[in-house]
Amino acid sequence: MSTAQTPPAEAGRTITTNIPARLDRLPWSRWHWTIVIGLGTVWILDGLEVTVVGNIAGRLAEPGSGLSISSGQITGVAAALYVAGACVGALFWGRLTDRFGRKNLFMITLAVYLAATAMTAVSWEAWWFFLFRFLTGFGIGGEYAAINSAIDELIPADYRGRVDLIINGSFWLGAVGGSLLSIVALDTNLLAANVGWRLTFALGAVLALVILLVRRHVPESPRWLLIHGRDREAEEIVSGIERQVEADRGEPLPEAEGELEIRQRKSVGFLEIARTVFGRYRRRAVLGFALFIGQAFLYNAITFGFGAILTKFFDVPTGRTGYYFAVIAVGNFCGPLLLGKLFDTVGRRVMISSTYLLSGVLLFGTAYLFDRGALNAVTLTACWCAVLFFASAGASSAYLTVSEVFPMETRAMSIAFFYALGTAAGGISGPLLFADLTGTGRVGDTVLAFCVGAALMCAAGLVAVFLAVRAERRSLEDIARPLTAVAGRAKSAAKGTRPGSQGRGPTAPPAVGRP
Repeated sequence: MSTAQTPPAEAGRTITTNIPARLDRLPWSRWHWTIVIGLGTVWILDGLEVTVVGNIAGRLAEPGSGLSISSGQITGVAAALYVAGACVGALFWGRLTDRFGRKNLFMITLAVYLAATAMTAVSWEAWWFFLFRFLTGFGIGGEYAAINSAIDELIPADYRGRVDLIINGSFWLGAVGGSLLSIVALDTNLLAANVGWRLTFALGAVLALVILLVRRHVPESPRWLLIHGRDREAEEIVSGIERQVEADRGEPLPEAEGELEIRQRKSVGFLEIARTVFGRYRRRAVLGFALFIGQAFLYNAITFGFGAILTKFFDVPTGRTGYYFAVIAVGNFCGPLLLGKLFDTVGRRVMISSTYLLSGVLLFGTAYLFDRGALNAVTLTACWCAVLFFASAGASSAYLTVSEVFPMETRAMSIAFFYALGTAAGGISGPLLFADLTGTGRVGDTVLAFCVGAALMCAAGLVAVFLAVRAERRSLEDIARPLTAVAGRAKSAAKGTRPGSQGRGPTAPPAVGRP
């Protein structure tokens, strides 16, 4: 419950609340699955988008596609514009997410994505295609800030790590679908050359519409409502969640332990956010930057030129590279799926540093074998799967890290900033670097691309050894005190959020197959 200590007027009241503790002590339930489905499935669309465009680039550039564009423009200009749109969108929507709420923004950003994808499907000129690739990225960038904020603030502390990793890793389910879908789209026996690629984008828009309808039932973050003077709404939402969970389990919930006293505010200024992230939490800022840069360059070193590597070095037909990428994508998803629980049990520092270091070392090994000519298309793909099994868990943990180690009032903007910074460095400069290296057809240049990605991933892993925060199974308010918290007046919430949960695995874990 929340109690006001001054007359209920505008934001500025001081209230005492146990709402964060009540959310964190909830056992896993069907209600949490609605959050996972409503918010997490959008990464499947992102994976579908990126993979489809990469795989159908050759077809779009062919005569009869209905679009006058070259393969280089698709993988170069269009890819860079998509990434640039995502970076700009993350920063633009991230600030609005912290100011106007998670729900408002994750509805708007998905609508932007839906409209832009639908308009891409009817492209008739290169400039139109470029414009709506940028706007598609603009919507997706906003999703990263709004969705990760909402997920971390609604999922109980005992499950936050694994759920966040699996949701971010679901990008690769979309990549599997995109790879297989592109095979169908490229088959002119089934679809005309100027129709197949348009249907793939139209399908993305249809899936986004379905997700938009499901997402209507996801509530606003009670934590966000609390600090913005809307504690009555927060109380109603949390009470409703508790009733649903109790009805599902057929037993009363345990008492929540821990209260927080906060002075409500309508908004927090940009300068205060900057001082908080880069002043008070500068070590965590260095950690976030290192994690995002490392994973961005490793992924570009492998995935950006994977098709060219397979076709140039191993004579794999262009129309069959999608099968190989589907296998790589499965390996990527299995990493967060199988390793995610360890981030909540073994701990963040050990798992983040080990996944980064292992993936980097394995990529160095792959580069060595490739340089010696010891690999073929199948064994190279197997090596990539091993690398990305660990790298995917590490990359997903980068989003988890910047989402949970900064105060509530800065969360969406922090995610947006580090995503934009890492993506711009690795996603814009990365393709420019790796396109030259993997496109020459020389073994030594491709080996160099692998080594650059591996070295940066290992460097990020070493940073995590010293700077990673032990955030496993701790309340968000315990990891980073809210800026609105009244100094010295909060009663610390239990770090293991359910009674008796400290020092051992979560009580009443979800059934096999759940995050």
